[in-house]
Amino acid sequence: MKNYLRYLLLLFTVLISCSVMAQNVVWRDQHQVKRKETIFGIAKEYGVTIQQLIDSNPIMKTPGYELKKGALILVPFAKDGDFRPDGSIMGKTVKPSKADKEAKKKGANAAAIAKQENAIHVGIMLPLHNQDGDGKRMIEFYRGVLLALNEMKSEGITTDVHAWNVPKDADIRTTLSDPNASKLDLIFGPLYSDQVKPLADFCRAHGTKLVIPFSITGNEVENNPNIFQVYQTDESLNSKAIASFLERFQKSHHPVFINCNDANSQVGNFTSLLRKQLDILKIKYSLTSLKSSAADFAKRFDKTRPNVVILNSEKSPQLNEVFAKLAQLKKTNPGIAIALYGYNQWFVYQDYDLDNFFRYNTYIPSTYYYNKSSEKTKSLEAKYNEQYDEPMAKQYIPRLALTGYDQAQFFVRGIKAQGKDFKGVYSDVKYRPLQTRYNFERVGQGGYINNNFQLIHFTTDQKMENLVY
Repeated sequence: MKNYLRYLLLLFTVLISCSVMAQNVVWRDQHQVKRKETIFGIAKEYGVTIQQLIDSNPIMKTPGYELKKGALILVPFAKDGDFRPDGSIMGKTVKPSKADKEAKKKGANAAAIAKQENAIHVGIMLPLHNQDGDGKRMIEFYRGVLLALNEMKSEGITTDVHAWNVPKDADIRTTLSDPNASKLDLIFGPLYSDQVKPLADFCRAHGTKLVIPFSITGNEVENNPNIFQVYQTDESLNSKAIASFLERFQKSHHPVFINCNDANSQVGNFTSLLRKQLDILKIKYSLTSLKSSAADFAKRFDKTRPNVVILNSEKSPQLNEVFAKLAQLKKTNPGIAIALYGYNQWFVYQDYDLDNFFRYNTYIPSTYYYNKSSEKTKSLEAKYNEQYDEPMAKQYIPRLALTGYDQAQFFVRGIKAQGKDFKGVYSDVKYRPLQTRYNFERVGQGGYINNNFQLIHFTTDQKMENLVY
């Protein structure tokens, strides 16, 4: 249902009004409005003031605002000194009546039940603002986290979420001085490398698991057992991509390297390392170029066994030129067999290159896979669009909301099942990821690094395989 009380608008109104300094945005819960509910009734239900509810949902201050069924609103924690909906003051001691005593007893029982539920306390320490690209990307990641937590709530997995806006110039130690920080079981962050050490030291001192969701520099993971580092270095990924290439093609295919004349290529190091490894193993391969004539281009391909093509560019224009050269080659040599070994940047081109991926038996080495045709992915994208009144940003692969969703599902479920003993092992979590599979391995006596690696295979019969290594 589309209406202007969208969670997106709530989040953006809060975030746009933020100062650049780090600050705490703490929400106790999300409440979906039911038919005939009122602001007064919702505030009373959660034991917060009407003003707190309005302040946490600035859209309510909009002239002509109406509470609508199905809308999501943010529920804050009550504060001492605030007036409750019933007129009492939060934190003030008064002589209880008989009715008050009975209510207190019921409240104690409710608190005991809540304690038994063992809510997982989750913190987000990322740049959550609308001032630059980093902030906008992290907002999308955070939305994915919230969608996951809301979904798990329906399964009885409860969480308390504390989110801090921690921009690039923030001193994260200020954020960590917030009393709520020391109560967290799990923190996602930071985005910036200079914030890693103080946050990692804090997590180690308080027994908090720290998930570093994006690429950073430094080696804190080697010394801190509380760190879970999602990012894998280019060196590690290149090594895995070469190993999987050899395992898949060494004995059956003839490698053909195509020079795409891309001066700004990001994959030149990979192709150079692969060629060196082929030289060491004395595996013959051919070299050609997009500038080669059709006749010379065709000579580089083996007519008696399958060929596997490797480009030294990840970019779309060069890939399309290769597709055109291969189409011409297949027209004059219809029996020739071709496979492509590509790059995860190619996932961005699925909207217009998917047929060619299938046609040329494409393999893409990656740590993730955005499957746009998956029904579960479509469902979450539709839910995101409905919830936030805009689609996930298409220019980012992997999709950042899906990244947040998968990470929240993986770690919250893992901690729920194993508590402090959770080590990030894939088989210990009953969750099938939408985009990114996580399987962490320990680094000596330090923390854990995600070791997942896979080949995404677009088969010639229009199917997709996920080959996990």
